[in-house]
Amino acid sequence: MKTIDTVAALEAIYGQTNRASTVKETDHVTDHYRAMIEASPFVALATVGPEGIDCSPRGDAGQAVRVDGPRTLVMPDRRGNNRIDSLRNIVRDPRCAFLFLIPGSGNCLRVNGKAKVAVDEALLDSLAVEGQRPRSAIVLTTEAVYFQCARAIVRSDLWNPDKHVDPASLPTAGQILAALSGGDQGGPDYDREWPERARRTMW
Repeated sequence: MKTIDTVAALEAIYGQTNRASTVKETDHVTDHYRAMIEASPFVALATVGPEGIDCSPRGDAGQAVRVDGPRTLVMPDRRGNNRIDSLRNIVRDPRCAFLFLIPGSGNCLRVNGKAKVAVDEALLDSLAVEGQRPRSAIVLTTEAVYFQCARAIVRSDLWNPDKHVDPASLPTAGQILAALSGGDQGGPDYDREWPERARRTMW
């Protein structure tokens, strides 16, 4: 397999970046970018730590991330599987990125910056939903904010309901857990109980 191992060789293939690809980048949240953040209920959270990189899905009812200032974004850490991979990374390496998806929109938004895990009582209270507040929040100081080229979403036809995959055609979480644990975890009971367990532990 022939591979590229220098930036010069890479640039020889792709050429110069056009102005539209760079002028859209700022170090803060503009009014336009704020509108995109507030319309996004789903974010891919990227972090890095000594063990490597991690990318975690984050979603919320309404907007997933709150804008607390031109360079400050706040993401509540809602209930999940308690692996805390992302949080573990952030406390050791603050480099962090958010990728915002907006249902129905061809554009997405990328934000890179430095993050902290916050446990301030007043902050967590302000993020409560149905009386349940998160145990922590990710507070990101922005360094680069820009919208992403729409081609990937257009090519994937992501929002077309005619292209949605039938969940019945995929393995269930219970089946995967049972296979990987030798039957110690998961199974039909896990799948049957999951909807009610999710309802009770959403926040």
